[in-house]
Amino acid sequence: MKYAVVVERSDTGFGAYVPELPGCVAVAESEAEVRQLIREAIELHLDALREARISHRDTEAQG
Repeated sequence: MKYAVVVERSDTGFGAYVPELPGCVAVAESEAEVRQLIREAIELHLDALREARISHRDTEAQG
């Protein structure tokens, strides 16, 4: 499944988040690094949801 990722630049680096996965975020000094970190964060986030047996669709209903 693909997710939209929002990447933002700040004075000190980059941040990224996934609107469909509340709490799934990453920060880094470079855009390339933040993109890699958010990919990893998505995998970890989905693994945790599966472990807890929660669908990511359920998190959307809460937000």
